[in-house]
Amino acid sequence: MKLYNQYFAPASVDEALALLAEHGERARVLAGGTDLIVELDRGVRHLDAIIDITRIMGLDHIEEEAGTITLGPLVTHNQAANDERVLARAFPLAQAAWEVGSPQLRNRGTVVGNLITASPANDTIPPLLALGARVVLGSAARGERTVSLDDFYTGFRKVDLSPDEMVLRIEIPALGEGERGAFAKLALRRAQAISVVNVAVMLRESGARITLGSVAATVIRAPAAEALLAQGPLTPQSIEEVARLTAEAATPIDDVRGTAEYRVQAVLVLARRLLQALHTGSERDSYPTERANLWERAAHPVSVAPAPTSLIESIINGQRVTMEGAAGKTLLRALREDAGLIGTKEGCSEGECGACTIWLDGVAVMSCLVPAERAHGATVTTIEGLSEGDTLHPLQQSFIKHDAVQCGYCTPGFIMSAAKLLEEKGTRFTDTEIRQAISGNLCRCTGYYKIIEAIQALRQPTDDTLPPD
Repeated sequence: MKLYNQYFAPASVDEALALLAEHGERARVLAGGTDLIVELDRGVRHLDAIIDITRIMGLDHIEEEAGTITLGPLVTHNQAANDERVLARAFPLAQAAWEVGSPQLRNRGTVVGNLITASPANDTIPPLLALGARVVLGSAARGERTVSLDDFYTGFRKVDLSPDEMVLRIEIPALGEGERGAFAKLALRRAQAISVVNVAVMLRESGARITLGSVAATVIRAPAAEALLAQGPLTPQSIEEVARLTAEAATPIDDVRGTAEYRVQAVLVLARRLLQALHTGSERDSYPTERANLWERAAHPVSVAPAPTSLIESIINGQRVTMEGAAGKTLLRALREDAGLIGTKEGCSEGECGACTIWLDGVAVMSCLVPAERAHGATVTTIEGLSEGDTLHPLQQSFIKHDAVQCGYCTPGFIMSAAKLLEEKGTRFTDTEIRQAISGNLCRCTGYYKIIEAIQALRQPTDDTLPPD
């Protein structure tokens, strides 16, 4: 089944804008595709064409100049979570980006894509709104225009973006000396989970901002709480009152993740914790200093010729492979059906289980969320490519030795994630980093302890041990 009829890979922003002007509502820009591909696969959205901008060089850059941090439209969540400028001067965004999905999703999903999807539960919207960010939009016919995030959201999953426009960059007023902020979310799991609620608090010379996600049709502010917070320094008494006013601003609904009453109470608790952390200066204490990203480099767009409509040529497991008839498919299905590589498994087709994890240009991604054409001219590694002939990868041998395989369906994804951790960290990684690395992989047999033991066996001893459950 083809998800789309036409695939375009423009080499410049001007070319992308021209394609948008030509195709209008029948096309969408694809950067990470972690939402768009799922919508197409489920039949929720129907498009004639996708315009994949990941081959346009330079759009993945983060810049800082004159007190403004600028994110290009291809900046991924992992880039934002690891960039020193973001960590220093837009810390709540780094916190939120790190909370998104899993390493594989953070390697593909973009901050701009998170904004455009416009779900009130999305994690990066509250901190960016609290920071006073703005988006710069581009159109072939009308040029550029700048829109504050306060005005960008017009309703539930609706944004002020015309069919012929794309986001060119996000501009963030950087935190100055003495200005601080923090973000927190509550979800049903530690990873791979949508926010039940999320909260961002910002303390700036220009005033205080408090933003709430997953408690209304759009991400909202808490004006009464902001007004009180701006009146003076934090005290134990003011913290309680600001937290109470923040909770009063929430107007949630009941849904499968939580009742309205529970969400209001959760906002109260999160707001109190954030305010207490800002009061004591401990808001950065819980942010991991060591992070497993499952990448070889932060910037990974590849400049190659646009993929033909009928043939996709890739370097797969060190061999040049031509896939016929793969256009319009996900890379997962192309690998299985057209390249004959069935080790990569299809578990959920929505980036939840990690069974389809591969390496695309050296970066771990969920292949079910990547258009097959993106592999044209790229380097792909699947589970079949880890071994050398009949000699298994040390991690594969360790999985066998430690009985880390039960039904085996999840095993290829776990091994691909863990093998990338070994490439990224060498033999010195902590148990925390193991948990981070495999947070996007689900084992339905609940065999995690054996899997963790198999990975632990390949490292040098460290002082970090797994905490008790």
